[in-house]
Amino acid sequence: MTTQVPDHTRLRVTRAGIDTYQQPVVYMHRDCEVCRAEGFAAMTRVRLDVGGRSLVATLNVVVSDRVGLHEVALSEVAWALLEPTPDAMARVRHAEPAASAGALRAKVFGARLDDAQYGALVQDVMASRLSDLELAAFVTASAGDRLDHAETTALTRAMIAVGQRLDWGEGPVLDKHCVGGLPGNRTTPIVVAIIAALGYRIPKTSSRAITSPAGTADTMEVMAPVALDLAAMRHVVEREGGCIVWGGNVRLSPADDILIRVQRPLDFDSDGQLVASVLSKKIAAGSTHVLIDMPIGPTAKVRSDAAADSLGARLEHTAGALGLQLGIHRSDGTQPVGRGIGPALEARDVLQVLRNAPDAPVDLRERALALSAALLDMAPGSHAGTGLERARGVLDSGAALSKFLAICDAQGGFREPPKAAFTADVTATASGRIATIDNRRLARLAKLAGAPASATAGLETSLRIGDTVERGQPLLTLHAQSPGELAYALEHAAALQPFVLKEVP
Repeated sequence: MTTQVPDHTRLRVTRAGIDTYQQPVVYMHRDCEVCRAEGFAAMTRVRLDVGGRSLVATLNVVVSDRVGLHEVALSEVAWALLEPTPDAMARVRHAEPAASAGALRAKVFGARLDDAQYGALVQDVMASRLSDLELAAFVTASAGDRLDHAETTALTRAMIAVGQRLDWGEGPVLDKHCVGGLPGNRTTPIVVAIIAALGYRIPKTSSRAITSPAGTADTMEVMAPVALDLAAMRHVVEREGGCIVWGGNVRLSPADDILIRVQRPLDFDSDGQLVASVLSKKIAAGSTHVLIDMPIGPTAKVRSDAAADSLGARLEHTAGALGLQLGIHRSDGTQPVGRGIGPALEARDVLQVLRNAPDAPVDLRERALALSAALLDMAPGSHAGTGLERARGVLDSGAALSKFLAICDAQGGFREPPKAAFTADVTATASGRIATIDNRRLARLAKLAGAPASATAGLETSLRIGDTVERGQPLLTLHAQSPGELAYALEHAAALQPFVLKEVP
């Protein structure tokens, strides 16, 4: 027997028009009868039933008349998940405690979790049964090296299980990933073009910037559409052998996107979650052979050889447990790569390399060739040590450029990167030789100029460790989309000082 829900316990659904990113939020007036009767307070976790759909969301209490007494207003993501019909009514009640709440609490107190516990936790992440506060507690409890190898593998499996998984049929599927932390290191579009031009499949799904001035998807998006769905992505790969698309639109390891959203404001890393994030997406994308670029430097994400050893061992253990062929390429992380830092500026560097321009950044070209060579040497049937010659051949001949433009065309059409409306030089206040470069400060300065939200924003610099500079000489050029953003970045440039100079004897 079905019990009819009384009309007075239901609220009319409205659209709040507020972007809360991926966190479902609902808004109710503090004097709403349902709100008062249920004892709801701000940040209460509530369940909404609308038509045949239900959702767990966080409640925000409204004290003005922006929300009516008989209404519940939905944030943009809550509206998208519930898809209410016109004049829809919702039943709102307390959410049941998440099934994984006990496991989460145990992890906070230092316990090890098993496969079943991680599976339940990730299921609750996907169903929005855990608040951002609870997710932040999990991210914090997993930070540093608090996930052992077995837990890292368990988390990776759980993240793969809740998303789609691509199958490309027989044959190798190649991929590469950089662990990050190095400004301007935009090798992926070049590597994809080289590998695909040689006849291999390389379906590359990339992220947007998390804490950096640009992610691969941000950079690629200034040249071609990247928000492709799964069918469109498959079409591009079947036609051209490779693609460079935003992973968030194809739901490969979608739980990772939610955890990244929580990690972003915390601004710290967990080796275990990094491994689970990277490998879950590679395995879900159908990759069989993956090369990991690991820049090492005091201001890169991986700061020392010891840290690289630890992260590398974790990557290799999890990859082996899940049947993935993995290679690790250690690279110089002491200074930026290329000239541009920011989506459009990095895109211009990429195109200069692909076009074999005389003034193309040599370090970006050589790094992309080295990574392509290492990935080619991993491919089944290849002759070890021949990868570099093969990669250089397709780049020098223009075949890589042709393939890149064909991929762009298949994804929706190529466009030249735009330029910023405003620029200004930051000059040296003293003469000397560059002793060190702080990558984090360079990235911070590019973000202050507006990157990556403004695609044309960021900075350019061609200076490297060992170069000499004279007082008054430009150290870098800031690019911004508005005078205010440019002034703001200039104001902070003197304090950040990413270049450390030593007197020339």
